[in-house]
Amino acid sequence: MTSAKDLHPDRILIIDFGSQFTQLIARRVREAGVYCEIVPFQSADAALETFQPKGVIFSGGPASTTEAGSPRAPDKVFDLGVPVLGICYGQMTLCVQLGGEAQGSDHREFGRATVEVVRDCPLFAGVWTAGERHDVWMSHGDRVDRMPDGFEVFARSDGAPFAVFGDAARRYYGLMFHPEVVHTPDGAKLISNFVHGICGCAGDWTMAAFRAEAVARIREQVGAGRVVCGLSGGVDSAVAAVLIHEAIGDQLTCIFVDHGLMRLNEADEVVSLFRGSFNIPLVHVDASEAFIGALEGKDDPEDKRKTIGALFIDVFEQEADKIGGADFLAQGTLYPDVIESVSFTGGPSVTIKSHHNVGGLPERMNMQLVEPLRELFKDEVRALGRELGLPDAFIARHPFPGPGLAIRCPGGITRDKLDTLRKADAIYLEEIRNAGLYDAIWQAFAVILPVQTVGVMGDGRTYEHVLALRAVTSVDGMTADFYHYDMSFLGRVATRIINEVKGVNRVVYDVTSKPPGTIEWE
Repeated sequence: MTSAKDLHPDRILIIDFGSQFTQLIARRVREAGVYCEIVPFQSADAALETFQPKGVIFSGGPASTTEAGSPRAPDKVFDLGVPVLGICYGQMTLCVQLGGEAQGSDHREFGRATVEVVRDCPLFAGVWTAGERHDVWMSHGDRVDRMPDGFEVFARSDGAPFAVFGDAARRYYGLMFHPEVVHTPDGAKLISNFVHGICGCAGDWTMAAFRAEAVARIREQVGAGRVVCGLSGGVDSAVAAVLIHEAIGDQLTCIFVDHGLMRLNEADEVVSLFRGSFNIPLVHVDASEAFIGALEGKDDPEDKRKTIGALFIDVFEQEADKIGGADFLAQGTLYPDVIESVSFTGGPSVTIKSHHNVGGLPERMNMQLVEPLRELFKDEVRALGRELGLPDAFIARHPFPGPGLAIRCPGGITRDKLDTLRKADAIYLEEIRNAGLYDAIWQAFAVILPVQTVGVMGDGRTYEHVLALRAVTSVDGMTADFYHYDMSFLGRVATRIINEVKGVNRVVYDVTSKPPGTIEWE
């Protein structure tokens, strides 16, 4: 099987120490046109051997190097002769492992801070100059007390006299602040300087290159086998299906399973759009009764996901048998799905949510997984979709989770609650489109809450459901901020829902922002 080493000659390895921002580091490296992967520190030793990176980045993390048993990078990193960039905790462990000292500090820095550039260095080329002061984003309690031999200070702040240090000869650098977050205005440029100017990566990793590499990889994996693809109607599975079809043609059959948890009229729209746009065999299966029946009485979101995932497998097996069998099951797994489905550090970061079949299929299935998008972030998948010529109707669709309305209906599921949610959600999206806001919002949806409230409607008292509206802005699906509607829009939507949807007497708007991780309502 072709490896990342073969497909991406210029690559960066990110060793994760549990920071909530680790995935943002990967995003910034990818934005610089360089392929990268994240690996937990426990398995970094083996990854260094197989991945053979041109440079390594240590992420931040919640631990302190002053604590016994705190995480460390493999010593092998320093034997490779490649550049290393340590960020926050990554700077601390870089310092300690090379013979320096770090300590807890009474002068902690959390949030916006200012660094003074002491002297120029390759990391600052074309961005910062000695004598300048720049805003950065800090999040630390420890600080460097004594630098390793050969290191010098390049920038300092009030709370971190060694805010940026490095050994230019060995190409080792440490930053006390987080360059990966948008709150450090020049951070992306500093990361770009590291991967290009210091590591020597060309920056030629594009969606056109990925497309050619992925097609070759799919052909190598599948050979003469047959593939069934679980089509959900979202951008991920649509892009995966078109990419696989380009690679193996009629060896692919798409299966669209209507589990009864779709939005209003969405199943018919998906089938019509896909069949009208692509000459790919599509099987449409209405399994709504089986799914909804199995979910009734279940209120835990993970239990719902696992129940739906197991039923999907059953349906795929049945349909594969009908077409004469299949050797592979394809799905639109993304890189965030892989990351969110495991605990990378075994402590500081935990499993955020499960994803269908990430990590493998049940043993009873005589099929292998084909996941051609599992190296990509959401925005990269959209870029690949455009590269493949998918229509905007697919590319611009708001993400819709595999479990569908099941996780937008917290608590027990009933057919009546699903119907109420569908109607309210349809009104919400209609008003968003009418206001010209659909493309400005990354994801919007309604949630029927597992509570009821007393209200007065007309001359009578009611005891009905509370409905929550959510809308977020995002680029890559890893971080999100709530969309700032004006009150007149929210008032119009709430009035329509209460007037037109029986069973709802109160509407609220969720203004929660999300750090890296899932932005679905769980």
